[in-house]
Amino acid sequence: MKKTYGLLGRNIEYSFSRNYFNERFKNQAIDAYYKNFDLQDISELKEVLKNESIHGMNVTIPYKRDIMPFLDRLSPDAEAIGAVNVVKFEKDGSLTGYNSDYYGFSASLQPLLKIKPKKALILGTGGASKAIAYALKDLGIEYTFVSRTPKEGQYTYSNLNEAIIKDYLLIINSTPLGTFPKTEAYPNIPYQYITSNHMLFDLIYNPAITQFLKKGYEQGASILNGERMLVLQAEKSWEIWNS
Repeated sequence: MKKTYGLLGRNIEYSFSRNYFNERFKNQAIDAYYKNFDLQDISELKEVLKNESIHGMNVTIPYKRDIMPFLDRLSPDAEAIGAVNVVKFEKDGSLTGYNSDYYGFSASLQPLLKIKPKKALILGTGGASKAIAYALKDLGIEYTFVSRTPKEGQYTYSNLNEAIIKDYLLIINSTPLGTFPKTEAYPNIPYQYITSNHMLFDLIYNPAITQFLKKGYEQGASILNGERMLVLQAEKSWEIWNS
């Protein structure tokens, strides 16, 4: 039986992962294929998991936290982050959740850090944002979340002013705003206060230059999209599935 791998998410036809892994399988003569598990509701996963050919799964928006009740155990990193983007199908039939997002983000961010900023703003509070926070903590960078409905210790978008923007030289977009096909959308922050000292990182990779990155670049900021992060987390996924 040919091994199956796949991406669990919602409305993910645009996703990079399917082509990336299938091209890899072809080039390395690996008898496997990668497909999208595009589910409108996480309850549909029960039926998917009956497929005995599945050997590994990636997880994306909006199921990085919703998948956790379906798993038998979590890696220490996934447990600490509170989100899963890799599922390993163990030989005994059990499922283990991992998080490779934090690794991909941290490794891809390093070339941008000519001078390590003291503080970072994380736009959004979804599953991906938790991995970003985990990586920043490991890098020794303070962070604050920005949310439409903030909890204690977080900012709202309307809170952001010149003093805050100038105090946080690394700004990371972990929201889906600007993702294809809605490429004109962008997080509502005061871009006029961004300077050449700022670094803007967008987890989005399609399009390569989002409105968020474009607006930052126009102010002189260093910018980076999420493609390298995606490649690195995908490689880590393959390593986990085959360990």
